[in-house]
Amino acid sequence: MTSRPGRWVTARCEDAGVLDAIDAVDWGAIPGHPDWYEPARAARGLRALADAANMVEAARAGSLLGGGGIVHGHSAAVFPAAAVATPLLLDIAQQGHPAARDTVLGLVDEALSSYPHAEYTRVTTPYGTAVPICCAIADQLRARTALLAGLGKRGRPLLADAAERWRFEIRECVADGNDTAAFGTLVGRFPGGVHAAELHLGGEVAVLDEVALEYPSVEGSVEACLRVRGRRPGELPPGAVLFPAVCGERVH
Repeated sequence: MTSRPGRWVTARCEDAGVLDAIDAVDWGAIPGHPDWYEPARAARGLRALADAANMVEAARAGSLLGGGGIVHGHSAAVFPAAAVATPLLLDIAQQGHPAARDTVLGLVDEALSSYPHAEYTRVTTPYGTAVPICCAIADQLRARTALLAGLGKRGRPLLADAAERWRFEIRECVADGNDTAAFGTLVGRFPGGVHAAELHLGGEVAVLDEVALEYPSVEGSVEACLRVRGRRPGELPPGAVLFPAVCGERVH
């Protein structure tokens, strides 16, 4: 969805599509810690934020979302609902009142940095059925790079944080001694050195203890090669997706 060119929506998100998308989600069906997650706050907060016409209304909506809707600010916990809400929040940031945009950025930053409760740490995405919440949010942020980059000093740090939640999709593998060179596409920034990674394939998750960047992507390209130590190519089939293992270890 795009905002009307040349001006901010002066009072609220005029495109009913945002509200329809919020109402289309069964927030009660999204799992979350029963003592902390309040699905009604997610639905009401998002609608209120989309309708916000000033700072007071945006702040009230933010309190609903930050007090049990998508995060619980006092305990620094994030819920699976945050991954579902992120694209809706970004639509609000693009189309809504400037005060709503500022509230969105704060909420998304909090969701990305907070830890989930045990048993509520993963969500289903196009890249896997048990993806860490922070990685799912990071993918949503990357999908809106132009929007966030255009917001300057508020948006660019979110993109930088998202880049730390890298994702690598294997295309093919070649044996190299006792290791495997995995070729594929890398989004985000793989850190220097050797790191553990989660391997996602067919709903199963396995941990690879030692993964390193063999060579980085050429500027403007997502093509890259990772060295997976002590693994054979047959253990790393095409279509498997790697995420940082540290993200999977984030538990409140």
